[in-house]
Amino acid sequence: MKTRKLGNSDLEVSAIGFGCMGLNFGYGNSLSKADGIGLIRAAAERGVTFFDTAEVYGAFTNEEMVGEALRPIRDQVVIATKFGFKIDPETKKSAGLDSRPEHIREVCDASLKRLGVEVIDLFYQHRVDPNVPIEDVAGTVKDLIAEGKVKHFGLSEPGAQTVRRAHAVQPVTALQNEYSLWTRDPETNGILHACEELDIGFVPYSPLGKGFLTGAMNKETKLGEGDFRNILPRFTPEALEKNQALVDLLKRIAGEKQATPAQIALAWLLAQKPWIVPIPGTTKLHRLEENLGAANIELTTADLSEIEGAAADIHVEGERYPADLLATTGR
Repeated sequence: MKTRKLGNSDLEVSAIGFGCMGLNFGYGNSLSKADGIGLIRAAAERGVTFFDTAEVYGAFTNEEMVGEALRPIRDQVVIATKFGFKIDPETKKSAGLDSRPEHIREVCDASLKRLGVEVIDLFYQHRVDPNVPIEDVAGTVKDLIAEGKVKHFGLSEPGAQTVRRAHAVQPVTALQNEYSLWTRDPETNGILHACEELDIGFVPYSPLGKGFLTGAMNKETKLGEGDFRNILPRFTPEALEKNQALVDLLKRIAGEKQATPAQIALAWLLAQKPWIVPIPGTTKLHRLEENLGAANIELTTADLSEIEGAAADIHVEGERYPADLLATTGR
């Protein structure tokens, strides 16, 4: 597996990481702990060195799974986790945002324990808390770094100005925002520009459009109970039908490259910048191997121009989140 550096840091990771959330959270098709551990280890055996989790996934259980899976090879991998939500102790569900300094410290200590590690490689603020100045957040993480509990600071779904304010207090190593051929906001909202300007790595989550860009879904697809895509505007039958044009484009390019739509979607991301590291997730070994194969696909300038030209004529139907969730992004 090829490697990439996140920004100007010394954090070198596999060109494609593994988003662990879906192993037991979000999609209603959770793996057992044993099967999840097996898939994480299969990813590591195939060269993945970058694993992404968060306390809110589960809640808490995803971190435990990731930690147990990677314990035997801890010194060979990079583990990223996140803080920033208030979690109801009874329901184990998110109960709003909380990035108060004392809470960040509590989360850090709890995550270290669940992961079974001495230091968190990359600690992201999961969502910007409008009630806590970002300078206070960055300063708290700076202190955790000085104490040896954290190595690198990251932000997820911030606004570009927030990135600059945080970076002035504690250098930001990576931003994690949604980015794919059907979610291209980072190109226009200043996030990719800020990464370039400040030398920050970029980690696209949902690089396969939450499964849509794999070509495995259509307007007839029935999502299971507990699958959070049921509340997303882009996953209504009408939106899926209208957005099929994007999948058709990927299928056409994939046919020319003897690849799959998912591989072309990931290869497109990798071709955008050398400091972009997508983190697709899956619960299936054959999909994991398919995703990792994208690192070996070279898209030429002509290929990229063809994709760009065709994509420009495709209107993506539906917002990526409902209004209340969309309001927590880009702050």
